Amino acid sequence: MFARKVAVRLKPNSLHQFASLMDREVLPWLRTQPGFLDLILLAASDGSEVATISFWDQEGDAQAYNASGYPAALKVLEGLLDGKPYVKTFEVVSSTLQKISPAQPAGGEIAEEENAKPTTPTGDTGPIQLAYPAYETRA
Repeated sequence: MFARKVAVRLKPNSLHQFASLMDREVLPWLRTQPGFLDLILLAASDGSEVATISFWDQEGDAQAYNASGYPAALKVLEGLLDGKPYVKTFEVVSSTLQKISPAQPAGGEIAEEENAKPTTPTGDTGPIQLAYPAYETRA
């Protein structure tokens, strides 16, 4: 699994609109992309800066999105950004969000389930859906 982090400063008082555009326009499109698993949106407490972390099944999936989809996402958000985003891709080496290694039964052998899919802590196999609260920015 790979993670793609994008961090950028926002224009004043634009956090709510940024989160809304991400939720209404960018995220639905991301869900159609091969290998896309999940997206987390982080915001500084004063609303001046955001970071998104997207999770991808394969490094190639993240690279394909970077080459084709990312420029389109930037177009949607460009009026809210105060500067150029910083982008970096990481290999996920450990995660509590998805079960990465199989459980070991009492007999000591590793159980291999047929067609096993990674799951979230609640047992879901799909992307985690985040609800964005109504953000208030400070003047």
